[in-house]
Amino acid sequence: MKKLLICVLAVCVAAGAFAQTKVLKVWHYESANGAMGIAWAEAMKQFEATHPGVKIQFESKGFEQIRQTAGMILNSDDVPDVMEYNKGNASAGLLSTQGLLADLTPVAQKRGWDKILSPSLQVTSRYNDKGIMGSGKWYGVTNYGEYVMVYYNKDLFKKVGAKIPTSLAELEAVSDKFVKAGIVPMAIGGAEYPAQHVFYSLALANADKKFLNAYELYQGKFSFTGPEFTFAAKKLVDWNKKGYLGKDIAGQKAESMGLAFEGGKVAMMVSGSWWFGRLANEIKDFDWGTFLFPGKFSPGSGGNLWVVPQNAKNKELAYDFIDITLHKDVQTLLGTSGGIPVNADPAKITDPKTKELIQNYSTLLAKDALGFYPDWPAAGFYDTLVSGVQDLLLDKPIPGVLNALDKAYNENKPQ
Repeated sequence: MKKLLICVLAVCVAAGAFAQTKVLKVWHYESANGAMGIAWAEAMKQFEATHPGVKIQFESKGFEQIRQTAGMILNSDDVPDVMEYNKGNASAGLLSTQGLLADLTPVAQKRGWDKILSPSLQVTSRYNDKGIMGSGKWYGVTNYGEYVMVYYNKDLFKKVGAKIPTSLAELEAVSDKFVKAGIVPMAIGGAEYPAQHVFYSLALANADKKFLNAYELYQGKFSFTGPEFTFAAKKLVDWNKKGYLGKDIAGQKAESMGLAFEGGKVAMMVSGSWWFGRLANEIKDFDWGTFLFPGKFSPGSGGNLWVVPQNAKNKELAYDFIDITLHKDVQTLLGTSGGIPVNADPAKITDPKTKELIQNYSTLLAKDALGFYPDWPAAGFYDTLVSGVQDLLLDKPIPGVLNALDKAYNENKPQ
C-alpha cells in the first residue's frame, strides 16, 4: 500500500511539474547565420533564462510558406504565440482588418516601444481600420531596418577598371564594361521578389514623393501606365536584351541569385540588407561591398514585424519576448552580425562593411528616401508583380503588362 501511495504521489508531482511548464511558440523565417537569426537566437536564450518554467518551441518557416498560408493558420486554434510576418498594406494590414492580429497599441505605450522606434520606423507597425499603414493601431513591431541596395564584387570591379556608379547612366556604362569582358553584370531572380525590386528601383529612380504617396498610400492619382513604371519596364527589357541580367533568369529564384553572386562570377546583385549577414559569413574568396542604387528613393522600410496572433494562448509571454529582441545588447549583436539595428550601442559596431551598411540606411532616413516595397499596396499583389515582371523578362509587350498590373492594383487595393 505504501509503495502504491509513493507511486501515486510521484505521478502527481510529475504531472504537476509538467502542468507548470509553459511553451512559447515562436515562428520566423530568418536564416540561422543571418544577422536577425543570430540575434533572435540570443533573445530566445535570454527569454528562457529569465522565464523559469517556460520553454520556447521555435519553428523555422520559409518566407513564402508564411506569406501564402498566414490567413489560414491564424484563423485556426493552432497558432504560434509570436511570429515574423511581412509588413505593408497587403500583408499585416490585410490581416489586421480580418481581426487575426492582436492590437499591440497599449503594450507598445506601456513598454516604451513607441519611444525606441522613430516615427519613420513606426509606419509599418501601425494600420488604420482599412489596413493602410502609417497611422492607427499597432499590429506589429519591427526591431531592425532594411533596404534594397547593390552588392558588388570589388575584385571584378577592379579587373575591368570600374568605379561605383552614382547615376543610372554610370550604372549602365559599368554594366557595358562587364558584358564586354564576358562577365554577367547583375544577378537577378525572376521567379521571386528580386526582379520586382529591380523593376521598382528603376521606377523610383525617376519618382517623387507625390508618386510614392499616390502608389503606396492612395493619396492622389496613380497609374502603372504613367511615366515612372513605363520607364522602369522599358529599362528592364533593355537591360535584359543587353545581357546585363544573365541568361534564363525569368525562372530563377532568390536563393539561386544569391549563390550566383557568392560564386564570384557575377559583378553585382540588387537585393536587400537581409542578405548582408549571410554574405559576410559565406563569401571567402573575394572582396565585396555595397552602394545605394542610383535614384531619389530606395525600396526599404523598417524590417518585417513581430506580430501576435489574436488566437495566441500566451500573449503576455509573447510581449516579453518582443521586449527582449529590442534590448540594447541583442540589438548590438544584430548590428555586429551584419543587420541594421534600431537600438544598438554604435560604439561597438566597428566592422567597416557593417558601418557602411548602417550609414547608407541612415542616409536614406535623413533624406526621407525609403520607398517601401512594390507589392504592398494591394492584396495578392506580390504574385501579380512576379508574374508581370517575368512577362517583361520574357519580352512580352510592355503596354499589356502595365495595363494588367494597373487593373490588378485597382481591383485589389483597399476601397
